[in-house]
Amino acid sequence: MFNLNWKRLGVVAGLSLSLVAAGCGAADSETEENTDSATDNQATSEEQNELELAYVEWDSEVASTNVIGKVLEDLGYDVTLTSLDNAIMWEAVSTGDVDAMVSAWLPLTHGSQFEQYGDQMEDLGPNLEGAKIGLVVPEYMDVNSIADLKDEADQKITGIEPGAGVVAASERSLEDYDNLEGWEVQTSSSGAMATALSEAVESEKEIIVTGWNPHWKFSKFDLKYLEDPEGTFGDAETINTMVREGFKEDAPEAYQVLDNFYWEVEDMEEVMLAIEEGETPEDAAAAWVEENQDRVAEWTEGIK
Repeated sequence: MFNLNWKRLGVVAGLSLSLVAAGCGAADSETEENTDSATDNQATSEEQNELELAYVEWDSEVASTNVIGKVLEDLGYDVTLTSLDNAIMWEAVSTGDVDAMVSAWLPLTHGSQFEQYGDQMEDLGPNLEGAKIGLVVPEYMDVNSIADLKDEADQKITGIEPGAGVVAASERSLEDYDNLEGWEVQTSSSGAMATALSEAVESEKEIIVTGWNPHWKFSKFDLKYLEDPEGTFGDAETINTMVREGFKEDAPEAYQVLDNFYWEVEDMEEVMLAIEEGETPEDAAAAWVEENQDRVAEWTEGIK
């Protein structure tokens, strides 16, 4: 298989963060007590110790990737978190350039990427259920359905990055709904969309954004999804964990943790809101892990 080295080609779309586990002492194999102590909370020497997780720079995926990265770090792994564009993230897992991602929105948002790369990696199933995408407006706007839109927000939908599934669905909605003739989807970034939404809400101006949840904006603002009678945005989605081929054999315990990883919308939004309010992703993830040891114990059962 052709192995695309996206690092050398400069396609990395975000910041790589290294989470380096401290203390890797070697124990005398002849003394069982010392061996047990030295290997506590460390990845086993028989398996791959360095892990790289890819994610797309969405608030939800920053939260989930930092949380699972922290859990793996606490087990003794040397974990690197790498932010990538949607398509490059999928390609990187498919070629084995990164080990895994917990950021696959299915079946719609990343549907085209799954169709292209899904058979070249292993799908471990949902790590979160009840995700949703659609057009979102502040509750104070007097409109409840995409079919009822007329000239709100200057006939503009404020989007995120070009190529994102929710943006593609928004562009399809301009074709699916006759009343949206003449409308446009204005792409930007997740951060720019959130800023525009915040400014509009503060002044109670009309705004329509490409939305999804989990997202901290639903905890911070009083928002609503517009009804979608044409079904352009699909039903509820799941966020799945995908790993490269051969990962189970190379890192069986890390594979087990990723396979067990599952949490609720409220969990993710708690971490996301903490980040939005000023905590670093690393600190917000560490605080959540510390406060939810029962949940973490389910993911690491038999390892710790």
